[in-house]
Amino acid sequence: MTPVRLLVTGFEPFPGAPVNPTEWLVGALRREPPAGDGIAAFRAEVLPVDYARVGPRLSEIGRDFSPDIAIHFGLAAECSGFRLERVARNSFAGARADNAGALPEATAICAGPETFPSGLPLDAIHAALATAGLPVEWSDDAGAYLCNMVFTLSRAQACEGFAPTVSGFVHVPPTGEGRPLDSAQLLAGARIVIAETLRSRR
Repeated sequence: MTPVRLLVTGFEPFPGAPVNPTEWLVGALRREPPAGDGIAAFRAEVLPVDYARVGPRLSEIGRDFSPDIAIHFGLAAECSGFRLERVARNSFAGARADNAGALPEATAICAGPETFPSGLPLDAIHAALATAGLPVEWSDDAGAYLCNMVFTLSRAQACEGFAPTVSGFVHVPPTGEGRPLDSAQLLAGARIVIAETLRSRR
């Protein structure tokens, strides 16, 4: 396999979520990046919870880094574990206000079909997470917030300069005592998602 340029993203905190575990995850992966023969370069980035800024930010990352693979993580409070998103929905219907207080009209997110399938090897990821004893679940609805928007833009390659050949989205729950995951499990699971995605390219 030709080594790939791998991007992992998370999000900053947002209304109702003053702590976002995916922001912590990005920092943890920056401190100890995944390594191996399959990775030519790695980057982890925190995305803004802002409808107007997130597309330009993806374009900026694309121009600077040009990822071959993009794995996006986001927070969903109702998750009971790693939630593997199978479908991106190309619509702002049901959206809620972002960190800037903006609320988009219920239009399509970008040009293209109504839905886009994940490009991640979800069956393999699900099996590997379950084998590791980590909670994992399926989803066909990535929500109506920035998570679904980024998932859609990434799969549609709708941001100028940002065109990963493989991309997808994984939701995670809040972490901590009494939660489905602690920080160590979150990091371990994210590394499994990365490893299985790289393995599928061999």
